[in-house]
Amino acid sequence: MATHTYDPTFTDRVINAMGPKTNSRLRQLMAGFIRHIHDFARENELTVDEWMMGVKMINWAGQMSDDKRNEGQLLCDVIGLETLVDEITYKVASEADAPTATAILGPFFRADTMVRQNGDSMVTGVDDGEMVFMHGQVIDYKTKKPIPGTTVEVWQASTNGLYEQQDPNQVEHNLRGKFTTDENGRYWFYCIRPTPYPVPGDGPAGKLLELLDRHPYRPAHIHILATHEGYKPLVTQIFDRQDQYLTNDSVFAVKDSLIVDFVPREGDPNASLELAYDVKLVPKDS
Repeated sequence: MATHTYDPTFTDRVINAMGPKTNSRLRQLMAGFIRHIHDFARENELTVDEWMMGVKMINWAGQMSDDKRNEGQLLCDVIGLETLVDEITYKVASEADAPTATAILGPFFRADTMVRQNGDSMVTGVDDGEMVFMHGQVIDYKTKKPIPGTTVEVWQASTNGLYEQQDPNQVEHNLRGKFTTDENGRYWFYCIRPTPYPVPGDGPAGKLLELLDRHPYRPAHIHILATHEGYKPLVTQIFDRQDQYLTNDSVFAVKDSLIVDFVPREGDPNASLELAYDVKLVPKDS
């Protein structure tokens, strides 16, 4: 590759163009971003055509995104950025030994998920799934005391690999629900055993995986968002120990402590499997 000499003052001039009223944290972030991306362009002698390909991919992600699918977030997922930011945030937010580990939110979260009662089933119209009774307790990770009134929001893809907002054949809010822990900090409901599924191939994230010659599959998982006013919000995913993609998740989100076991359930006509999963939250003042 040919080596050229570029204006050595250019990047500093761009960074120094920020005015005195710029927020200090924003100044730090933007200075680092500008310096790194300018260095990337120079080191790789980025061409206008290559740069425009990146711009078009970012635009494509924005055009596909709405309140039911965040393609820009998914694009960050497949290059590991959201998982890295999650790891950084988690370590900064809680350097102690054993609260429930975090994982990425993912692109198919819905803020308007319906409220369900403990004991309800989230499942409608899934005939080929294994029904699961999922239950657990939300506790203060320091005191080990239960946390009543915690919102435990759960969502998962169906057996066809699609979340309900991707699939016109699923009913609204299928395989989603917001539950509230009882006076003992407990929650319980029916779901299905999750199955692996591919990152959608109809957008820039899927296209990038194809260009990079990578498989698109995510291991079987269930999303959890646990919130309580006195505690730091927890965003996580739990993964089936039997899944073949645990060691090569296409978005790099698997952590050992988030791998779970589904066990046989006896005497319940509504479910053949059971999953017990306790959630340990970190107080806001920690």
